[in-house]
Amino acid sequence: MSDPWVADLVRSGRLRVALFLPQYNKDAASGELTGVGTGLIAIEITHVLAARLGIAAALIELPTPKAAVASLKDGGCDVAFLGIESSRAVEVSFSAPVFQFDYTYLVPAGSSIYRAADADVSGLRVAVVDSHASALALRRVATHAELVGVELPDDAFRLLRAGEVDAFAMPREHLIDYARELSGSRVLTDNYGINRVAMAVRKDRGEWLAFLNDFIEDAKASGLIQRVIDNGALHGFEIAAR
Repeated sequence: MSDPWVADLVRSGRLRVALFLPQYNKDAASGELTGVGTGLIAIEITHVLAARLGIAAALIELPTPKAAVASLKDGGCDVAFLGIESSRAVEVSFSAPVFQFDYTYLVPAGSSIYRAADADVSGLRVAVVDSHASALALRRVATHAELVGVELPDDAFRLLRAGEVDAFAMPREHLIDYARELSGSRVLTDNYGINRVAMAVRKDRGEWLAFLNDFIEDAKASGLIQRVIDNGALHGFEIAAR
């Protein structure tokens, strides 16, 4: 298939999607990337979109959302699946939202934190992953707790395991995975925010957005996105409204 809106992408022969932690796991032996949460949906959608265009799909491994934005701007990738944030919209262009999920907290055994509001108390320390949308959202609403920023999700989890923070704020899906590694810990049932994820492209690739938006609407209507969510048993994920 060839579309005038994405003719340059078709000529390149491949669709490069950026993945950043914790969107993927990497097999130590083979180096193969497998999607986690948002990354699982991103990989599935990228393969379908690439097949529709008649080109290959390529996964670009990056450490952080900040690195993904930089890669988009530098031409190192074509698309990244990012939470829609005003600070990011200055640097990249967003498609219509594709799916959404909630942010909440992981707390250790014996914690007195049972609701999201309980975590925003003076004297409490909360680990967040700098530049992730979950941290950007929490910084807008937290007024009393001390937010301890780190670069990677595993760094935040180590702080919680060591007792250096009282809670770890992140998307629910990832916290459920971390909870399995810390006996007695629990993920709160409520949330402190919702992340609406879209396909982000470089600012000068705005002509791609009309094509991507049509593709997204089709992926929603056909049930593709819901099937990926269901097959991946992704907790807290749902198709994003317009």
